[in-house]
Amino acid sequence: MAEIVVGGASSHAFALMEPREWDGFRQWNRRLYAQRYGQEPPENPRVAQESDLEIEQRYDAIRRGLETLQQAFEQAELDALILVGDDQEEQFTEENVPQLAIYLGSRFLCGDYIRGGAEQEYRCPEGLAWHLFLSFVEEGFDLSACKKFREDRLKAHAFGPLLQRLVPKADIPVLPVFVEAIHVPAPTPRRCYALGKAMREAIRAWRGGGRVGILASGGLSHFTAGYPYRYFEGIHGFSYGSISEDFDRWVLQQMAEGQGEKLAELSSKDLLEHGEIELRSWLVLLGAIGVAKAQVLAYEPFYRALMGMGVALWEP
Repeated sequence: MAEIVVGGASSHAFALMEPREWDGFRQWNRRLYAQRYGQEPPENPRVAQESDLEIEQRYDAIRRGLETLQQAFEQAELDALILVGDDQEEQFTEENVPQLAIYLGSRFLCGDYIRGGAEQEYRCPEGLAWHLFLSFVEEGFDLSACKKFREDRLKAHAFGPLLQRLVPKADIPVLPVFVEAIHVPAPTPRRCYALGKAMREAIRAWRGGGRVGILASGGLSHFTAGYPYRYFEGIHGFSYGSISEDFDRWVLQQMAEGQGEKLAELSSKDLLEHGEIELRSWLVLLGAIGVAKAQVLAYEPFYRALMGMGVALWEP
C-alpha cells in the first residue's frame, strides 16, 4: 500500500521567471498573439501601474512560496512524484490531442525550452505508472498512453521549468500526467476531480508501496496568446492581459477550507470565462488530496506578467 504524503500546486510560465524578465516575455507573447490574429493586442492599462519596486516586493511572496514548496517535497522523502499539467501544442500536435494521457516510459529529458538552458534526465516510476493506467481504465477513464516522447524530450512548459525549480536534483522518479486545457472541449471540472479520486484509490491499492507526492502545474487566471478565444464570450469583460482576481481568491479560499469538491461543481464555461482553464490540473490534485485543507502560500496578480500567480501546499 502506498500513500499520498504531500501535494502542491503552482502557477508556471512567468511565475518561474524573475520580474526583470517579464516585460520581454510579455512582448514576445503579444507578438505570438499578432501571429494568430493579425495585430498585437493593446496593453492592459494596469501594466503601467506596476512599478519595478512594487512587483519585486510582491513577487517575493511567490518566491518564498516556491521555496516552501520545494522544502516540503524534499522533506517528504518521496518514492515517486506525480506531476499533472497541460500541453500547449508542444508535446502533442493537432494530429492527436489527447484529453487525458499518462507517460509509461522509463525516463525523459526535460528543460526550459522557451528560455533555454540545460536539460536534466528524470527517471520514471514505471511500476506505479502502469498500475495507475490499468486502474484508470478499469474505472472508465480512457487515457492515452505515451511510452516514448520524441527524442525522449518532455517539451511542455507546464513540466520542465517547474521540475527544475522544485526538483532541481532530479533525484525523485517523476510520472507525468497530461490534462487537456487549451483546446475545446476539455475535460470538465467534475471529470478532473473524479480522476484525482481514482488516482487516490489506485495509489492506496498499489502493492509497490511507498510515499507519493502530487504536484499540479498551471493557472491561475490569465488571458494570453494561446487562449481559446474562439470559444470565449467575454461575458465578464475580460480580454487579453486580464486577470480575474476575485475569482482567483474565491478559488483559493475554497481550497483553504478543504472544499475542493465544491470547485468540481464549476462548469467548463466558468473556467473559460474567468481565464481559469489550467485549474483542471489543480482539480485533479484536489480529488487526490480529498478534504485536506490547503496552505495558500501566496497569491499575487501581476499584469506585467499577464497572470494571477498562486502557490499552495497540502500535507494530508
